[in-house]
Amino acid sequence: MVLVLSGVLQEEPPHDSHSLLQAHPLYKEAASQLINVPTKVVGPVGLLYVHQRELAVTVPHDKHVNILGADDVTTCCIVVLRHSGSGAVALAHLDGAGTDEAVSTMVQRVQELAMAYPDGRLELQLVGGFSDSRHYSEELFYNIMHAFHRQIVEIDLTMACVGEVNTTIRGGIHWPILYGVGINIKTGELFPAQFPDKGPDLALRWARHLAGGQQVLDIYDCSLGMLRIGPFNYEPLRGVDLWLEQSDDFILQHLSTSPEVESPHFVMQVRQTLKYIQEHPFPAVTVFRDNRPHYYRRDEASGHWTPIRF
Repeated sequence: MVLVLSGVLQEEPPHDSHSLLQAHPLYKEAASQLINVPTKVVGPVGLLYVHQRELAVTVPHDKHVNILGADDVTTCCIVVLRHSGSGAVALAHLDGAGTDEAVSTMVQRVQELAMAYPDGRLELQLVGGFSDSRHYSEELFYNIMHAFHRQIVEIDLTMACVGEVNTTIRGGIHWPILYGVGINIKTGELFPAQFPDKGPDLALRWARHLAGGQQVLDIYDCSLGMLRIGPFNYEPLRGVDLWLEQSDDFILQHLSTSPEVESPHFVMQVRQTLKYIQEHPFPAVTVFRDNRPHYYRRDEASGHWTPIRF
């Protein structure tokens, strides 16, 4: 495959975000425009929230979902792949685990949903990651670019709000500017967003990646309008009781890739997740009985995801 940057086919992907932005100033302009859009606080109605190490794919005529979104991104990256002809769109929240497989899945699923639309191109948008002191964001950007470059189809990078253009300095510390985005699946509009409601099974989904689950899970079936969580297992987390005894600052310093700039609720979420792991060290036994996934469908009256038997 050949990655397309500023409309030009590339023989090699960019080595880092700085060289991309220097060689292609259009991406700086596009990122600045996105950053200047007011952040929307998005409620649960019509929202499909994508957690870390998850992806979801849908189409504009999906009557259950209006917005795909993710937030709480510091050194992670939100990856959006959309087919301009059909509007089929995938969104993933990547942190470096399972990147190659996730990218392949996104390309395959979007192509499948766009099969009846011969016109159009695959457009890639990256949001998230900043100039962090440990260079986690830069390593992830490099891996994502190379994963897309290895695909067998042309992919046009249209947004790269990453690295230095997504960085501000406060008190001598580098901070990300955007922590989250949503995409309107009907129009393709990408916008800065916060999501107070992060969907069902929050602690369970956090527990999977906190305990080391490496796969990026595809969580949604747009043909059925169903959100699917699991089944999966995770390795028992050694010393979970000891972790829960530690101070908030200790947890922040040791369980975050960017402790200086995490969202205010990070430690609370980690504590809730550690308690969940303490209660369910073997989810294959206690959570996913008979190896059954947790299925959810949108309740038309409330707009929330509600559990169903399937």
